[in-house]
Amino acid sequence: MSTTASARAGALLATAPVIDGHNDLLIRMRGKVRYDFDAIDIAVDQTEHGLHTDIPRMRAGGMGGQFWSVFVPVSLQGEAAVTATLEQIDGAHEMIGRYDDLALATTADEIDKAFSDGRIASLLGAEGGHSIADSLGTLRMMYRLGVRYMTLTHTSNTAWADSATDAPVVGGLSEFGREVVREMNRLGMLVDISHVAPSTMHAALDVSEAPAFFSHSNALALCSHPRNVPDDVLRRVKDTQGIVMATFVPGFLNEACKEWMDALEAYDDKAQLAVAEDANEAGYEERKARREAWFAANPCPGASVSDVADHIDHIREIAGVDCVGIGGDMDGIGATPEQLNDVTGYPNLIGELASRSWSDDDLAKLTRRNVIRVLRETERVAQVARQQRGPSNKTIEQLDGA
Repeated sequence: MSTTASARAGALLATAPVIDGHNDLLIRMRGKVRYDFDAIDIAVDQTEHGLHTDIPRMRAGGMGGQFWSVFVPVSLQGEAAVTATLEQIDGAHEMIGRYDDLALATTADEIDKAFSDGRIASLLGAEGGHSIADSLGTLRMMYRLGVRYMTLTHTSNTAWADSATDAPVVGGLSEFGREVVREMNRLGMLVDISHVAPSTMHAALDVSEAPAFFSHSNALALCSHPRNVPDDVLRRVKDTQGIVMATFVPGFLNEACKEWMDALEAYDDKAQLAVAEDANEAGYEERKARREAWFAANPCPGASVSDVADHIDHIREIAGVDCVGIGGDMDGIGATPEQLNDVTGYPNLIGELASRSWSDDDLAKLTRRNVIRVLRETERVAQVARQQRGPSNKTIEQLDGA
């Protein structure tokens, strides 16, 4: 990165700091120390603990906001998944309340206030519809606890939505799945369609009255991993003035890394690591350690900041500059792209895009303005919907005959 691009990146991030769509620090803290922020204090650099995220490095990276994932593994289902997700939410509130640098944000206005106060806006996102155990009441309570997006699936299907990485069952969304989307619209919760099958993307866009939202996904045209977004969906993102928050996951960036990730997942299946994963104990960290041993024997072919910029440029080309953001997936990935090794890497990405003739105005849209606009429009849709209808009391048994 040239000195000029570096200077532009620094100046840009001082006035338009990054709001990142996805970070898995909380599941790491759960597995490592059961949310003990005395044992791992993110007020100081935690590189030695193998983490990508802490407050000093967030500051160094020019971060102004983070959606903290309250993810729990799909190996947990039903009441166990709900309990673990609530514990994740509790851990998030404990973390945000402990550190003055962080400020809980549940609205677009609260993001703006955090910035004016010199703090890092902290929002919550639930990664996977299994977290609500087929209950709209549970969905509503998670919203009341501060959750502002829910990813409809994770790596496996729910009973009402098809995942990108599972065999299709309902053909996108079941009738109950459509009711989940409608209720999320009424609440003002972002309908996250990262992780879902293209049929589910289209079904959700057919139902949703709010802008499209992808918390951490890339462009399928540049890498054939099924987690990425096809161009026909990107065109619908443009129609809704939604957002795709480009991610740093190497397997979603280029074909060599995709093949490497396929081999990793085959190893997971053979070793039954996903089955053994247990978020109530240290199983998630144990799985990560076993994966890291596999990484040592099978190094990632490599991805770069340029690869991420290529995906951002493609999303911009198809969906428009108003529809792209950043969702790094830090602390959720075992390998990182060159120059994006942790949360200090955002200036490198901004510098790369600056060298590609992005204007400061367009860079500010990428880093924060687009996602704030999408959240604000989702809030407006909810205000209208609440005037038209009350909470849904439908059940999956009533709608799907399950």
